[in-house]
Amino acid sequence: MTANGWFQIFLFFALVLLVTKPIGIFMTRVFNRERTFMDPVLRPLERLLYRVTGVDENHEMRWTEYAISMLLFSLVSMVVLYAIERLQGHLPFNPQKLGAVNPSALAFNTAASFTTNTNWQNYAGETTMSYLTQMAGLAYHNFMSAAVGIVLAIAFIRGVARRQMQTIGNFWVDLVRCNLWVLLPACILGALVLVSQGVIQNLKPYDTVKLVEPMQVQRVGADGKGVVDAQGKPVMDTVTEQTIAQGPVASQEIIKELGTNGGGFFNANSAHPFENPTPLSNLIELVSIFAIGSGLTYTLGRMTGSQRHGWAVWAAMAILFVAGVTAAYWAEARGNPLLTGTDQTVSTLQPGGNMEGKEVRFGIANTALWATVTTDASCGAINGWHDSFTPLGGLVPLANIMLSEVVFGGVGAGMYGMLIYIILAVFIAGLMVGRTPEYLGKRWCLYFRSSSWDSPPFLWSRALAPPVF
Repeated sequence: MTANGWFQIFLFFALVLLVTKPIGIFMTRVFNRERTFMDPVLRPLERLLYRVTGVDENHEMRWTEYAISMLLFSLVSMVVLYAIERLQGHLPFNPQKLGAVNPSALAFNTAASFTTNTNWQNYAGETTMSYLTQMAGLAYHNFMSAAVGIVLAIAFIRGVARRQMQTIGNFWVDLVRCNLWVLLPACILGALVLVSQGVIQNLKPYDTVKLVEPMQVQRVGADGKGVVDAQGKPVMDTVTEQTIAQGPVASQEIIKELGTNGGGFFNANSAHPFENPTPLSNLIELVSIFAIGSGLTYTLGRMTGSQRHGWAVWAAMAILFVAGVTAAYWAEARGNPLLTGTDQTVSTLQPGGNMEGKEVRFGIANTALWATVTTDASCGAINGWHDSFTPLGGLVPLANIMLSEVVFGGVGAGMYGMLIYIILAVFIAGLMVGRTPEYLGKRWCLYFRSSSWDSPPFLWSRALAPPVF
């Protein structure tokens, strides 16, 4: 471990803390429909969207209507993405003439995972997805799945904060405002900054260049296996050209991080120099992963009227993060324990530690930091290969995943995941000491909507009605 490595980790942590309050205040104003500095530009566009789609922006929904709206929206979005993938060979913005995403199970898996903000990838983006699929399909879902997570967290917070009300907002209004006020402006600015660092953004066909030194590679058969001759020797081909993939990367890269999506434009994800070329781009993308999740803790405090509670939730998340990144950095910096007798110390000639699977332009500190952050936030973006970590270093990402990734967490999902943990802890603690559990001034107990024993019981708050048994 080095002082420079710790400085970079501390700088990242300080920036996350610095943006927490302003982002939290801004999101509170957006979702409370209070005036913001962007209203003169965005309110006319918002009203136009409601007029075109027939949404009543003053209509409040019960939780059932809110949930059904979310599920139907996600279902339609998933079907549209699946159709784009299967038809991309006949659609525009496909300069490489890529065919349909095959097999159909791959297209379905990709559509389902991007709809749910899971963003599994068992394909190489640059050889599978056209520019249209990347932009209108995957990037669209990067925005919408992130927005859905955020508005569900906001609805959860409203349910905790409101008293004597049975509604939790309007899904369509929350979704529109989240995209127009929060995600789109941040991504436009973020994409421009990433372009300034060298992240590419174009619609050009791939380039083919001559290699300075031709190289020998084993021929690969149709079954994906290396070809051998009758004597069992590998059949070699001479490669003299290289294809350089490109495309609209910056616009997808920023929402990939800000929305904690993780699906990379390229197969190498954020280890690719066209996605993440410099230490500054690396820092910007890292802060983007935590920014909204951290800001939501302040939004929690502000909307519930208990700012100290919001900071307490932030502190709990921060402690888990610090513990994780410290363990990962220490384990990776001490080197590979199997390479006994090998000099793995830091010097002017070598970075030291376990550098397998890590980009030399980022080093051990930034790779350990990224691995911790991306699994804390269920993001999935990577700038180094986790399977190349040491056993203890690899334990940190695994532990974060098993913790349900609620340390700041996926945008929205981390917040309501942590709130569920909090309510469960309060409920169990209350039972252990023989008191009715309370959370933010509300008792959580069985409440029957009528005197009939046939009515279903609900966990409800004392503010709505006293418990009836």
